[in-house]
Amino acid sequence: MKKVESAGPDRLDRERLIEENLHLVKIIAYQVAVNLPPHIDVGDLIGAGMVGLLEAIDRFDAGRGVQFNTYASIRVRGAMLDELRSMDWMTRSMRDKSSSLERAYGAVERRTGRPAETDEVAKVMKISVDDLHALLSEVAALSVMNLEDLGIKGADQGMDILDCIVDPNGADPLAAVRLTELKKTVTEAVEGLPEKEKMVIALYYHEELTLKEIGKVLDITESRVCQLHTQTMHRLKARLKHYRAA
Repeated sequence: MKKVESAGPDRLDRERLIEENLHLVKIIAYQVAVNLPPHIDVGDLIGAGMVGLLEAIDRFDAGRGVQFNTYASIRVRGAMLDELRSMDWMTRSMRDKSSSLERAYGAVERRTGRPAETDEVAKVMKISVDDLHALLSEVAALSVMNLEDLGIKGADQGMDILDCIVDPNGADPLAAVRLTELKKTVTEAVEGLPEKEKMVIALYYHEELTLKEIGKVLDITESRVCQLHTQTMHRLKARLKHYRAA
């Protein structure tokens, strides 16, 4: 994918960028949809993603040192997540299970001072490791951390907390100081992850590989990559929980 050299493309450039990035919208839509309930129409996600792509084209500024495909991915994914939130598709049961995972990871890591092992988390939750893996797959779609979920107001709608590492200029000036502090905290939290989880984060958010492609790189199944990503997000949520109450 080509890098855009200037902000505010003219009509022909705009049409070219739309045509060149249609596949990006579809790829992200199917990534997001893979763990969603069957009643969620992927077409709705693609439609929301197209809105995000148009916003990305209109708002992109090459002077920020971010490639267009990286910036567009953030905006497209964010628009899809906003669409999902507006549907309020998540059941109370799913929310409760996600919260239980977050608490379990946090409890183990506060007690041990290191990343929680799978068997330790399973023990805290009083379930088997196999049941924990199944639970991680079940709540995979809830693994995105939105800035507003962590109490950071004024950020771009739908911006993921890990997107701050890629594009730290997403918040308005009123949130800049706190976002800078949060970015440092997130970076430190990511650095403290187990090596395989750090690799998943790097390949998914920076290299923008699909879960299937990451599985090939790490020589594990796509479903295992999905579990690792979900596990990582709940681990990070637990570490950053204090920002919600701040």
